Amino acid sequence: MVRSIEGKRLEYYEAILQLRDITQEIFDYVVEQVGQAGIHIAKTVESKQGIDLYLADSDFTKGLSKKLQKKFGGRILITATLFTKKDGKDIYRTTVLFRGVPFAKEASVTYEDEPYFIKSMGKEIILQHALSGKKIRVKYSDKNRIKAKP
Repeated sequence: MVRSIEGKRLEYYEAILQLRDITQEIFDYVVEQVGQAGIHIAKTVESKQGIDLYLADSDFTKGLSKKLQKKFGGRILITATLFTKKDGKDIYRTTVLFRGVPFAKEASVTYEDEPYFIKSMGKEIILQHALSGKKIRVKYSDKNRIKAKP
């Protein structure tokens, strides 16, 4: 359910969606999903690394990041910061970082000079050896060791 911003200022936001190392396809998907859900975008800030979208619904933003990871792969990091207290209850603002990867699911890649296929990209990247079929897990922090085949 989408929360209404009725009675709130246009600058109101609950979450920041930080998009880093993304393609135009990923950005278009995000804009389409936000539009379909009718979520208000308070502001958009461009930086050297990517784009920050200030959105009016934190639950939607978290769900969207999981959809992005499932569809395109990539790493998500969700943090919350105490914003204020209202009626004795803590109110948090959420920051969701989505960092894309330079390869796609089912792509043929090399890892440590061995041929692999990318089986899935969730919390970790799962590679399957092209010859033996053995699967290995690679953390996103080691994604630079995965090379796309020419």
